[in-house]
Amino acid sequence: DGRVSSVAVQQLIEQISYVSKAKMIDHVGGVEEGAYEIYNCVEKIIKQDILGCEMTDLEGKDLGNKEDSTAPEEEVFGDVLWDAHDEQEQMEAFQQASNSTCELGFEKYFERLNDLVAAPAPIPPLLVSGGPGSGKSLLLSKWIQLQQKHSPNTLILYHFVGRPMSTSSESALIIKRLTLKLMQHSWLVSPLTFDPAKLLEEFPRWLEKLSARHQGSIIIIIDSIDQIQQAEKHMKWLIDPLPVNVRVIVSVNVETCPQAWRLWPTLHLDPLNSKDVKSLISAECNSANVKLTKEQEKKLERHCRSATTCNALYVTLLGKTIACVGNTGNIDEILQQCCQCQDTVSLYRLVLRSIQESLQSDKEKRLLREILCVIGVSHNGLSESELTELYPELTSAVLASLLHSLHKMCLLTYGCGLLKFQHLQAWEMVKLEYMEAEENAISAYRQKLVEYFTMQLSQDRVTWRSADELPWLFQQQGDKQKLHNCLLNLFVSQNLYKRGHFAELLSYWQLVGKDKSSMAAEYFDSLKEYEKSSEGEESMICLADLYETLGRFLKDLGLLSQAVAPLQRSLEIRETALDPDHPRVAQSLHQLAGVYVQWKKFGNAEQLYKQALEISENAYGAEHPRVARELDALATLYQKQNKYEQAEQLRKKSFKIRQKAARQKGSLCGFALLRQRALQLEELTLGKDTPDNARTLNELGVLYYLQNNLETAELFLKRSLEMRERVLGSEHPDCAQSLNNLAALYNEKKHYDKAEELYEKALDIRRRALAPDHPSLAYTVKHLAVLYKKMGKLDKAVPLYELAVEIRQKSFGPKHPSVATALVNLAVLYCQMKKQIEALPLYERALKIYEDSFGHMHPRVGETLKNLAVLSYERGDFEKAAELYKRAMEIKEAETLLIGGKATSRHSSSGDTFSLKSALSPNAFLEHGQR
Repeated sequence: DGRVSSVAVQQLIEQISYVSKAKMIDHVGGVEEGAYEIYNCVEKIIKQDILGCEMTDLEGKDLGNKEDSTAPEEEVFGDVLWDAHDEQEQMEAFQQASNSTCELGFEKYFERLNDLVAAPAPIPPLLVSGGPGSGKSLLLSKWIQLQQKHSPNTLILYHFVGRPMSTSSESALIIKRLTLKLMQHSWLVSPLTFDPAKLLEEFPRWLEKLSARHQGSIIIIIDSIDQIQQAEKHMKWLIDPLPVNVRVIVSVNVETCPQAWRLWPTLHLDPLNSKDVKSLISAECNSANVKLTKEQEKKLERHCRSATTCNALYVTLLGKTIACVGNTGNIDEILQQCCQCQDTVSLYRLVLRSIQESLQSDKEKRLLREILCVIGVSHNGLSESELTELYPELTSAVLASLLHSLHKMCLLTYGCGLLKFQHLQAWEMVKLEYMEAEENAISAYRQKLVEYFTMQLSQDRVTWRSADELPWLFQQQGDKQKLHNCLLNLFVSQNLYKRGHFAELLSYWQLVGKDKSSMAAEYFDSLKEYEKSSEGEESMICLADLYETLGRFLKDLGLLSQAVAPLQRSLEIRETALDPDHPRVAQSLHQLAGVYVQWKKFGNAEQLYKQALEISENAYGAEHPRVARELDALATLYQKQNKYEQAEQLRKKSFKIRQKAARQKGSLCGFALLRQRALQLEELTLGKDTPDNARTLNELGVLYYLQNNLETAELFLKRSLEMRERVLGSEHPDCAQSLNNLAALYNEKKHYDKAEELYEKALDIRRRALAPDHPSLAYTVKHLAVLYKKMGKLDKAVPLYELAVEIRQKSFGPKHPSVATALVNLAVLYCQMKKQIEALPLYERALKIYEDSFGHMHPRVGETLKNLAVLSYERGDFEKAAELYKRAMEIKEAETLLIGGKATSRHSSSGDTFSLKSALSPNAFLEHGQR
């Protein structure tokens, strides 16, 4: 009832109020509602604060185009696929590496690192060497923090390599990540190869090119570079002379440093001196309120004098062990046990045994063993929920207690929500302790994980986790047949590819002994088989995504002729299942154009890029990053054709858009900036009723809408509408904007009746207040028409589709291809309503425009002919249908001969039974005729 239920709760609330990052949800109501509130809050925090999701342009925009502008994830870097998880993992690795309050006498090393940066070029990489656990990661992360503070113009790119064989140790992913970070900072969006060999080969050229564009120094830091798979082979660029403003620092273990690198300037980390040892142990003991006697301190100092007992990790672990038992056990006894441990691995064994002894039952001890072993044999670690599913007897209380101990004692850590070993020595100890005695222990634990993730696949739960773990586990088992079957699961391969794990995917195919061409054929066959069971709009959209992924993968492999067919199929499905002007259609056109560019068929590519640009401008507005992407693509195309003046104009236009977008959202700050802006705006709206305050309320509504906070968005949009109606009158165009935005919000919430009413009001105002070809009028027409179609109110949709044709005619003239597209949209609607007679002249007129604009052999002409053939057939005019279909097939075959694959398409007809239900073969039409 809104009252605090107990003193304990009151104390908790008071504690929370002092913690700046804590979030308290004040909820009155049922338990399920409360859980739902918490879920929404956590989801928001993940999206806003952790992922930093990026927003669209906010300046006075309608929300109307939100519904059909779901942008695929690769917006920031053009066509380059980027894994937010890998990036977050690096940020966390950096934070964990710098998580120490003790500097350990690093000042002398900082000076040496500073000298490297200031030294005149050319200069080879600096090698930071030391034994395992000597503090190399800590040193580098602390120095990075100092550089970021004192040299803001210096661009620092870092990569912390985790366990060998993990994703963070894959050379192609590391080089791709560094290249993309450079591109991001130099405003350059260019095609980047995905072929692992080429990527590694081309990196020095990228570094030269991008460093020349950067005002200031660039420092590249790679920690534990010797843990990278085949480091010497894949990091050859380190041996080449570096650009003048680039400095490279790499850290290695003394034992595993490649011989050729030992000639580089080296900064070797000395063993800790007695002062540093004392300060580290004191820091750990003080945090647990444990006091050591002088005699105990001297004993520890004497013990930590050998090379293996005076490194940072050993001493930290020693301090934690003493602090842990200090309040409950005999310090002298534990000191005696520690002094018998002469290296980090044996000290870890002592830690593990002390944790085992603290457990209540044999069951808990067995679960401790299982957790450590199963995490150790995984590819990138396991989540808590995966552990509880693997071991149903593992209660949350036991798991929480075990993880607390293992985390506190530096055995396990969290990385992006996954539990993994904090240091390599911890995993080595677990293998010695639990697995050495049993011959097949590692295989048995791997098999347990295989069964778990295979069960997920059988339930159609293809997550990034199953895609990360399962193929890798089959590879480790050497089971080529199961690996092959796993790769043919289209969603597993799509998941790996779309997250940029191209090299990993390719290495799996190489392991099963398939060359590129046979791999392409197998994927295509699997997709065609999957298509047979695809029904309904959602299923078809998913199918289109799969075809696009395959096309892009084949393009990246250099299999251009094989890439066209799946990309073309993706385009056809999207045009039919969505809308010819849907942003995802622009995505398909863009990808198809990319193939033609590589093929040097520049005319075809230009036409497709222009179509994609037109759709993007209509969908997002002229100043959206998606539009900049198409402008960049066209500029690159013109440059390849030596049309430098045209290329330069487009590049300038694109640069202005990107600059404005970056100013609005801040580079990768996303929701945090939006929220800050929202709070500033809220303060401004506390005054009187004015048009400015109404506009501010509208912007607030948009901001909260983009943060997915629909309830708050609705509140502000309603306030904006009410204020505008009071101040400006209910017929003012600004009121139409508020109505349009509210309608989009209700559409999002699936309150279609409310959305319909508001769209109709907005349309009524805009029709009377705006010019007949005004973009805002076109937007409302389009979205209300789509809503009618969605609600099955086809009769009401017809006049709006007719109006869309009128608007395009007034905007572009009666013979523009855009008018033909609007005519085709209207024809589609008539086909759905079984009004073939009305649809026929629309298709015929669209055909004439396409022929006049593009010529008689253009794919759009072919698709329109095919649609006309369907209509003629349905009207019983079989002879004309056969003639039209023959012409359509001639265009298709001519294009196939030209490019060695399927042709580009721009067809649009839900009445076209061939496009979805068949493989577009001539036989499909003949069967109809025979029947």
